[in-house]
Amino acid sequence: MDSLTQVVLGSAVAYSVLGNKLGRKSLLVGAGFGTLPDLDVLINFGGDVENFVYHRSFSHSLLIQLLVSPLFAWLLLKMNWAKGVSLTRWSVAMFLILSTHSLLDSFTVYGTQLLWPLTTYPFGISSIFIIDPAYTLPLLLSCIVLLFVSMRPYAQRIITNALIISSLYLTWGLAAKWHINDKVYKALNTQNITFTDFESTPTPFNTLLWRAVVVTEQGHYEVYTSVFDDVENVDMQFYPTENALLTQLKDAKQIKLLQAFTKGLYGVYQQDEQVIMSDLRMGLEGYYVFSFVVAQQKDQQLIPGPYQQLSNRFPLEKFGLIFARITNPNVNLETTEK
Repeated sequence: MDSLTQVVLGSAVAYSVLGNKLGRKSLLVGAGFGTLPDLDVLINFGGDVENFVYHRSFSHSLLIQLLVSPLFAWLLLKMNWAKGVSLTRWSVAMFLILSTHSLLDSFTVYGTQLLWPLTTYPFGISSIFIIDPAYTLPLLLSCIVLLFVSMRPYAQRIITNALIISSLYLTWGLAAKWHINDKVYKALNTQNITFTDFESTPTPFNTLLWRAVVVTEQGHYEVYTSVFDDVENVDMQFYPTENALLTQLKDAKQIKLLQAFTKGLYGVYQQDEQVIMSDLRMGLEGYYVFSFVVAQQKDQQLIPGPYQQLSNRFPLEKFGLIFARITNPNVNLETTEK
């Protein structure tokens, strides 16, 4: 999730555990440690592909967080203001702040390596967009109130209710995803489309309109459907890809990393003399957030590399169409422009 959401989630969790001891200081502690796992973006793991794949790895591992939480607690107890809380309570608070960060991230599509180093599998439920005001606002408002207004008798109730409301929204996202997947599967069966990989994810800032990617042997379908649509309103557009080009590059480490991390939801395109590999889960056709140059053609041969990430800016005019499409199945979100 975005940084603001992780800050207010950390603050809310910290206040629920430490608020009666530390008061407003717990909000600041939660904000700091709530954003700590995402500081791994400052680490260069060796290249654009590696930075993409290894983000949300060790720093987001529940196992690592369990180990470092007592250490953080011990360090905090070196400060006078923190000595009113026991080591055990500090340790529990640290783990809850860090682990809720990782668990929330796992509800997005990106992929979070919750059990690193036992497995590098990127867990991703894909039931909430990376920025969703409906999840963030209850936590943000409650933290603002507790930070600037004296609400001592009601503080725990306020923060608890905010956490419950946000958690209920996550539950709604899971239910909406099940509903959308069922609808898309029925539409695919109606058209006798067989596929190898499938994923659905909410479109930006909501859980009412969803985008799905359906990968076949020849390419992939980009699917848009709303929770209000009937099966016949499901929009499906097919885009051919050139994934077979990777057979000439199958031994490249970076390509193997991308294939595993995207869980098969990738597309390969040849543009001029460049072979581009895109993560189909994030963005839309022609504007994928994570696209990498994995090879260049020279003298009828493919030369691996340089594995640089391309910049594909999301077309701003699409945002207005997204919200219009929620209730109007005639709105066209498809694009073949590059």
